[in-house]
Amino acid sequence: MNESNPAEPRPEPGRIAARQGAADQVGWLRWLPGLYTLRHYEMAWLRHDIAAGLVLTTMLVPVGIAYAVASGVPGIYGLYATIIPLLAYALFGPSRILVLGPDSSLAALILAVVLPLSGGDPLRAIALASMMAVVSGVLCILAGFARLGFVTELLSKPIRYGYMNGIALTVLISQLPKLFGFSVEGDDPLHKLWAFVQALLAGKTNVIALLVGGGTLALIMLLKRNKRIPGILIAVISATVLVATLELDTRGLSVLGSLPQGLPAFAIPWITPADVASVLMGGFAVAIVSFADTSVLSRTYAEKTASHVDPNQEMVGLGVANLAAGFFQGFPISSSSSRTPVAEAAGATTQLTSVVGALAVALLLLVAPNLLQYLPNTALGAVVIAAAIGLFEIADLRRIYRIQRWEFWLSITCSVGVVVLGAIPGIGLAILLAVIEFLWDGWSPDSAILGRVKGINGYHDISRHPDARLIPGLVLFRWAAPLFFANAEWFHERALDAVAASPTPVRWLVITAEPVTSVDVTAADIVAKLDETLQAAGIELCFAEMKDPVQDKLKRFGLFSRLGAEVFFPTIGEAVNTYLRTYPDVVVEWKNKPSSS
Repeated sequence: MNESNPAEPRPEPGRIAARQGAADQVGWLRWLPGLYTLRHYEMAWLRHDIAAGLVLTTMLVPVGIAYAVASGVPGIYGLYATIIPLLAYALFGPSRILVLGPDSSLAALILAVVLPLSGGDPLRAIALASMMAVVSGVLCILAGFARLGFVTELLSKPIRYGYMNGIALTVLISQLPKLFGFSVEGDDPLHKLWAFVQALLAGKTNVIALLVGGGTLALIMLLKRNKRIPGILIAVISATVLVATLELDTRGLSVLGSLPQGLPAFAIPWITPADVASVLMGGFAVAIVSFADTSVLSRTYAEKTASHVDPNQEMVGLGVANLAAGFFQGFPISSSSSRTPVAEAAGATTQLTSVVGALAVALLLLVAPNLLQYLPNTALGAVVIAAAIGLFEIADLRRIYRIQRWEFWLSITCSVGVVVLGAIPGIGLAILLAVIEFLWDGWSPDSAILGRVKGINGYHDISRHPDARLIPGLVLFRWAAPLFFANAEWFHERALDAVAASPTPVRWLVITAEPVTSVDVTAADIVAKLDETLQAAGIELCFAEMKDPVQDKLKRFGLFSRLGAEVFFPTIGEAVNTYLRTYPDVVVEWKNKPSSS
């Protein structure tokens, strides 16, 4: 969906409404975004949320059971880790359509703690896993209160596109064997893809499964064009009815089967003192991985729905959901890169989709555990594949390729990293690339020598205006970036190059410092070094348009008093006028000429 957030007020013409949300509420209400959405809920959204919730249910059940087993606990606890956390996040989470639950990225972390400590006891295994969820939840909540959600700002749009495209490709590869009616083994997407190709060439395709799955996928894609029709729900129900009617499960077609029964109950996960260290370490690792994954997915879907998501509240919502899982016989959870796009593709508009999904799973466990027993797994694969196809971002990447090739290739590198390394290492790679991108831009920023251009007010880059006039003995040098350790030496070299390039002997070097938003200790020392070099050559170092906070830093560094307050000018025009007054022998045409401020 690419519509604006329905909860955002519609401004009058000529105005833009202030961004509003749960964070604007006072007191404890600001921590309950779900209540804010409920207060602004419109009945027109209800049918979309209910349909999406029912579609989501067909994914929540098999995936929850599968990830529970992969985490070293009985399958029923995967459904427990689905029901209560979804309800908790719907109340405390800021994202409108993000789906939380058991996730493959956490399974290995949970298993690494549970397997050696449980000794094969399922009750002990779930106690250990539940306590890991509690630890992870507490850490996420504390991080949210500490406002550490800013880490999501580290990812640029091309990098987010790369991450999501990599996720989409990973999900696609994981579901292809299911669509063709067989399973493969592999530790990463590339090995799984190779195993899939080998199985395909070996003739392991189940023709019935491929026909049912392919038909389901085709129906979903066909009905997807009409937003009013719940295409995924229709396709899944059709596949289930077909299998049950023709008894295709007796012909080698894999189906979901009967569900276990029972609802989650409140329970404190007791562990022994000997388990504490391992559980704390595991819970800490889970907190890092789950928030890294959730923050990227949340921000991506916030952009798709043109809504605002507070990253700090996202951490709180994730933490509360994990606490709920821990105290209701569940285990650590995260956002889902496969179930969220299913909800989005099915037409989800608000958190009510997750509520419907949670209640539907609970209802299935209570009264109809056999209702989905004929749901073919190949149809589930088709649902996920359709959702993964919707995740790919191609059009905007084409635009990025046209206007800035290196950012395009940065996005592609991130996609490859996710596919080769996995989702979570892929996030680490994405953040690393973002930091490198930032440092690269800051390391070699734009700089220019300025001159006066006839007919244009102010002073401008002489490389763009070759006819610009230079003031004899005065070099106006613009540095368009903060000054910090990574670019300080480059600044020093470029400033000296500007002096060396002057056609006349230089008396003043004026740094036009309006773009300089910060200076660190290393850069301040380089400025002092530059001043020494210039003084030895009889050249005065001056600054124009430097912001007051930056001047305050120079005062703390002792550089302001060293250079003298008289060399700091509020505007370039004032610096030029002062220079002309100081040296009246300069070209007559500049004498008393009005300057640009």
